[in-house]
Amino acid sequence: MSVFKGAGVAITTPFKKDGSVDYEQFEKNIEFQIAGGTDAIIVCGTTGEASTLTHEEHLDVIEACVKYVKGRIPVIAGTGSNCTETAIYLSQEAEKRGADALLVVTPYYNKATQKGLKEHFTMVAESVNIPVILYNIPGRTGGVNILPATIVDLCRNVKNIVGVKDATGNLSQVAQLAALAKGDVDIYSGNDDQVLPILSLGGKGVISVLSNVAPTQTHDMCQKFFDGDAAGACKIQLDAIPLINALFSEVNPIPVKKAEELMGHCTGVLRRPLTEMEPEHAAVLEKEMKAFGVL
Repeated sequence: MSVFKGAGVAITTPFKKDGSVDYEQFEKNIEFQIAGGTDAIIVCGTTGEASTLTHEEHLDVIEACVKYVKGRIPVIAGTGSNCTETAIYLSQEAEKRGADALLVVTPYYNKATQKGLKEHFTMVAESVNIPVILYNIPGRTGGVNILPATIVDLCRNVKNIVGVKDATGNLSQVAQLAALAKGDVDIYSGNDDQVLPILSLGGKGVISVLSNVAPTQTHDMCQKFFDGDAAGACKIQLDAIPLINALFSEVNPIPVKKAEELMGHCTGVLRRPLTEMEPEHAAVLEKEMKAFGVL
């Protein structure tokens, strides 16, 4: 059984002006997501600025997310690291704090081989009793790509590795993965502009940045496809492209934090080395948010 089907939000971590985590706003943002139909919360991923949270903050944010969600939808905790032992520690602690599943990114910087990737993900998954979704994002991991055969091998041979968030941008690779997997891998789009293509290849949904500002539309895009309304789903996908482009006009999560600031959902504060969005990009983002009806 899949961890979730549909639109999962890669939720941001709101900060106060002093840079500390704003838990009051975080709870409001979670309620906004659930009210909008979001099917899962993915906490402490790339969009959640996990790389600049301390381990204590990281685990506190996961625990708070579980507390605020109250079991209404799955909470999937990002617990990856370039150090296998650190990933094991974060994964075990996230499980203790009530996470329903884990999202574990490809080790960055080290540039592991496919053999190394298999050993890393196997050791992490075997250290916990909850499902694990692999996170394949070569653009942030030194170009390291979990190959389709490796993903299929892990999902078939490690009982709690169940799927992958594919942020490669390579639809040919996704098609190859789907063909090899024959239904044994839950595939989630990691790119908001490729939700429909990946669903059409048998994908289960999306782990979405767009959903931070447009949860209802992102959920509806997936649900319409599942309900057989491919044309309706396609319209949402295509209508969202200008906004998606604006949300990725600078490195994620700079634009989405600005978008949430415009909506009154956070201060817009980012942790360094991320910096304030360029004014010309922010102006385009605001324009596209209004055009899409979220501002």
